Amino acid sequence: PQKTSFHRSHTLGFRNGYAFSQLPREGIGGETLFQNQLSQPQLDDLCTQGPTLTYGPARKSAPPPFMPSYVAFDKQVLKFDAYFQEEVSNSAEEHYRIRQVGLFYYLEDDSMCIIEPVVKNSGLVQGKLMKRHRVPKNDQGDYYHWKDLNLATNITMYGRTYRLVNCDSFTKVFLESQGIVLNPPEEMVSDPYIERRMPVQKPIVPAGPDSLWQFLTYDTKVLRFYAIWDDTNHPFGDQHRCIIHYFLADDTVEVREVYRKNDGRDPFPVLMKRQRLPKTLADKKMSFPSCVLEISNEEVLEWYSPKDFNIGKTITLLGRTFLIYDCDKFTQNFYREKFGITDFQPLEITKTPLEKVSQVIPPYNGFGIPEDSLQNCLSLIPKPPRKDVIKMLENNLKILRYQVALESPVPEDRNRQFILSYFLSDDTISIYEPPVRNSGIPGGKYLKKTRVAKPGSTPENPSYYEPSDFAIGSTIEVFGHRFVITDADEYVLNYLERNAECFPATTLQSLRDHFRPRKAVKETVNNDIPKQDLDDLIEEVQKELKLHHSYLNTRKFHEEFNHIDKDGSGIVDKGKFLDVCDKLEVPISTILLKKLIDYCSCGEDDINYRDFLRAFPS
Repeated sequence: PQKTSFHRSHTLGFRNGYAFSQLPREGIGGETLFQNQLSQPQLDDLCTQGPTLTYGPARKSAPPPFMPSYVAFDKQVLKFDAYFQEEVSNSAEEHYRIRQVGLFYYLEDDSMCIIEPVVKNSGLVQGKLMKRHRVPKNDQGDYYHWKDLNLATNITMYGRTYRLVNCDSFTKVFLESQGIVLNPPEEMVSDPYIERRMPVQKPIVPAGPDSLWQFLTYDTKVLRFYAIWDDTNHPFGDQHRCIIHYFLADDTVEVREVYRKNDGRDPFPVLMKRQRLPKTLADKKMSFPSCVLEISNEEVLEWYSPKDFNIGKTITLLGRTFLIYDCDKFTQNFYREKFGITDFQPLEITKTPLEKVSQVIPPYNGFGIPEDSLQNCLSLIPKPPRKDVIKMLENNLKILRYQVALESPVPEDRNRQFILSYFLSDDTISIYEPPVRNSGIPGGKYLKKTRVAKPGSTPENPSYYEPSDFAIGSTIEVFGHRFVITDADEYVLNYLERNAECFPATTLQSLRDHFRPRKAVKETVNNDIPKQDLDDLIEEVQKELKLHHSYLNTRKFHEEFNHIDKDGSGIVDKGKFLDVCDKLEVPISTILLKKLIDYCSCGEDDINYRDFLRAFPS
């Protein structure tokens, strides 16, 4: 009642496509089966006595399962060595030939086939001489059976008689298990024509060392030497460090060049490919084309061997001279055991200092600026000249503007006015000509941004214009054109006064003298009005405009008044001044603005618009 497992053992299965049954190995639920629970006498009685049953005689046991021959003898083949004699009627040298074949008997279907081993360049059709099938034995319809095959017997098939001389071990065991007594095997008969044609091989006595023994003994064993190839006596020569490999397996030599990082050489590591190198050549004729043909053993008296390599020796390999200065540990051990050499002190290699050749700068050819053209002489791939980045950042957008007049004998050029801009960031100059209507000259850019050299400076030591050279009334020469400085911005004076220690006093004084009348106008008003009263009035006007007239575009005021002031004096005609105020909708009817206009008036017809614009900050 405690049993819970009732599994049955596997008894049915398939093998090679056929169903079969087997006895169970275990009982129900994995219980142990006892094959025999009876004693031996009881088993003997059961064998001799027939069982008697109550309900009639016992049934006969089932016959053993039938197994077909193609299952029992699957992939079992009998193999015999045989030969047959073939007549030769069209040859005077031979009358017959012996052809060796193999006879195969397949037990699964009693078929046979005959195969002859293929011999290269024999001139005969070889291979499978008889395809696999059941071979007839006689005219009565009988077929050959394996019982008809035995050693030292003849078997005739399709008019050709085969002599069976031997068999393999499986065939021998199978036939003996079936009660067949095998005849003793015979020797295979060879073809007499082939035996007569086979040359008699004479024993070869090697003239030198055995190459096979040398290969098997010294394979993967290489001698390594460190050498220097001095090529300094040639143009652009140098001391090349190389590694010489000597392969003991076949006495070949290979030379590799050692490259260092950023040495400027192309990485071709193999300087000499692996080959046998001649040491002593035989005397050859002048007509011998040595540059075309390879060197053979006939032209070489002696090849390089390990005894020719050692530390401190100088050897010449294919026209290059190498100095050996060191070797590795394996090479040292090889020479210590083979030649008894114990001194392997490496040599110290000192590099010969190169002679410094002074660089000669060619004269300036006139193309581009000298600094840019000089880069073609300093490097193969020219680079742009270096710029003073700190100076560019400190003086960014700092420009000194001057008004200049062209000094020319042509009458049409005497009244032309130009604006010269000096850029402090890179010391360059540009010249612009304001267009004048109906003058016949288009105006615009006269000189693009570039550095201008002073007259008399050489291309080797150029001297460029600086702010110290631009004094009021001075003349400057720009590429053959002469200009006279007539005016400058107030920013120029302010910049030079802040950096007075960097500029000559004459330049600064000329600017001060030029701007002194303008400063006098700014300090006081024409009607002897104190400056403090004018400042107080401007503050009141600004407050009123901020409260009642905040819509005004003050920036446009400055642009319009600067446009009508052609000479930059700060004084304009009062009629033009009032027209501009009406155009820009300035409330000049107010009491404060009328009072400011009176303060800024210079007489009855002119007005100082710069003091007036102080009430309209941009």
